[in-house]
Amino acid sequence: MLLDYANVFVFAFVTVLFGLAMLLACHVIAPKKPSRAKASVYECGEPPISPSWVNFNFRFYTIALVFIIFDVELAIMYPVAVVFKSWVVNNVGLLAFVEIFLFVAILLIGLIYVWVKGDLAWVKDLIKEEK
Repeated sequence: MLLDYANVFVFAFVTVLFGLAMLLACHVIAPKKPSRAKASVYECGEPPISPSWVNFNFRFYTIALVFIIFDVELAIMYPVAVVFKSWVVNNVGLLAFVEIFLFVAILLIGLIYVWVKGDLAWVKDLIKEEK
């Protein structure tokens, strides 16, 4: 049984060994001439005009999280859509449809909850937050 997975283990071992060898070769071969210019922050080829630590609006993270959630939803639903016709032929199409419908409904309920709560609003009303 373990012999069946020997190829996978050997491939993983060679991959890790190759990665470590490349890191070691880079460390040995790379020139080491530190300078002030190399230690400075790179900002599109221009000299930096502000500090690198700035306040970043958390709303960008909210939009990114919503995108990731629905992107993962699509990644989960795509394989089901590909084999759905064969499932209908095998009489399990209705079960698959109900499961996917419940999955989308749960995500939709979560989206509606967050929307009604006001967490997706780009500019929140301060009067509502005080109450």
